[in-house]
Amino acid sequence: MTPEDLFREPEQPHSGPRPRQDLDVLPQGSYFEPAAPAGYPYEETYSTYGGARYLEQHWAPAGQFGTGAAPAPGHYAPTGQAPHEDPPTIELGPPIDTPPVEVHFPYPQPEPGEGPGPLFVIGDVHGYLDELLAALHQQGLIDTEGHWSAGRSRIWFLGDFTDRGPDGIGVIDLVMQLAAEAAAAGGYCRALMGNHELLFLGASRYGDEAVQSTAGTASFLAAWRLNGGQQHDLERLQPHHISWLSRLPAMALEDGHLLLHSDTTAYLEYGETIADVNDAVHALLADEGIDEWWDAFRKFTKRFAFRGQAGTMAAQELLAVYGGYRVVHGHSPIPYLTGDQPEDGTPPHVPGPYIYADELAIAMDGGVTMDGRLLVARLPLN
Repeated sequence: MTPEDLFREPEQPHSGPRPRQDLDVLPQGSYFEPAAPAGYPYEETYSTYGGARYLEQHWAPAGQFGTGAAPAPGHYAPTGQAPHEDPPTIELGPPIDTPPVEVHFPYPQPEPGEGPGPLFVIGDVHGYLDELLAALHQQGLIDTEGHWSAGRSRIWFLGDFTDRGPDGIGVIDLVMQLAAEAAAAGGYCRALMGNHELLFLGASRYGDEAVQSTAGTASFLAAWRLNGGQQHDLERLQPHHISWLSRLPAMALEDGHLLLHSDTTAYLEYGETIADVNDAVHALLADEGIDEWWDAFRKFTKRFAFRGQAGTMAAQELLAVYGGYRVVHGHSPIPYLTGDQPEDGTPPHVPGPYIYADELAIAMDGGVTMDGRLLVARLPLN
């Protein structure tokens, strides 16, 4: 069954409990929680998961977070539907110059021979701007006004900036701003293209134009709405946003970490090197038609390739082709990967990134859309 066979209603606020998902095979893995920066009060407890010991570090009580603001709670409660793959749901014009972003805090450039700064990855944001600001500030990557304070650090967002949450365009604007400020500091802030970027661009470009799928005639716009697309994001989408989103790479290799959005092996269908894959996706967005876009979205919506007994082999296959020693991905919320979803509808407990597939894969989607957690982690995780 392909993703487009599963058209269901999007998650809605306060829509009731979500039943526990029955997974045929659960991964054997463990959670990892980065150490808290100095000055942030945490309550620490120890627990077990699947025979693995992990450190739970809970958010500080309200009024004790940095400037006095605790991370905002999730906006969406779980629905009563079983978890599912996003159903697929447009040709871009010539590149449009991005308006210059004012840089508030220029830093001196690195000295010759000076090594790179620390590496951070950020999981799916899905429009939750307040949670993103809180998580970045907690890690010391931005200041109290939301500007880059990480010096020569390197940041990679793993994709899915919009849909389901309240301010997807605000998230994109923030990432673009941080990219400019980080460059002035001698670091960088970069991002991957997720399946929801393909979906959002498709809804903007093709709208209700019909696409033939195995579920019958569909459209990008209909599928975008079914997957939590927010009309106010579409109305605020500007040409410079489209230009920026359409240039995002599909994958990257940093310090031996193969960075992907989706936990799928579909990347292999687009090339045998990282450059080939990125060039193929960019060429598709620039020149190909709606059916090719739809097919790409369908492929990059697949998930769970690294789960279960065959998961280790799938991760090894990607690493053998593209390089690196560990895959780092978003896309599939950790509670779906582990099957650890409370049956009473309470928010899932996500203490940190999830390491699995014989430690060859790290899942970074903390399930912020289901009252989980927006994850920011420094690599490597040991």
